[in-house]
Amino acid sequence: MERSDIVELIVESVQEIAAIQVPPIRHEVSDQSRLYGKHGCFDSLGLVSVILGLEQKVNDRLETTISIADERAMSQQNSPFRTVGSLADYVLLLIQDQLRQAA
Repeated sequence: MERSDIVELIVESVQEIAAIQVPPIRHEVSDQSRLYGKHGCFDSLGLVSVILGLEQKVNDRLETTISIADERAMSQQNSPFRTVGSLADYVLLLIQDQLRQAA
C-alpha cells in the first residue's frame, strides 16, 4: 500500500465522520488538513471515530491487525494525529513494521 492510498483512506474516513458531526464539518481535506488540536477539524471523540474507521479500512484492505492509537503513538513527541499527512506517515510505518515482522 502506497502513502497516497493511505491518504485516500484517511480523507474518506474524515469525510464520513465530518458528515455526521453536528453541525456537519464542510472543509476540503488535504494532506495538510489539521485533524486535532488548535484549528483541527475534530474534538477527541471525532478523532477517535476517524482513527477507528481508518483502522478498519486498512485492516480490511491489507488483512492486517494494526492498531493506530497505540502506546507508541501516544508516546511520540509530535503526535501522529496532527494532520492527515502525519497520520498517513504513521500508518505507513505501522504497516511496514507489521510486514517486516511477518517476513
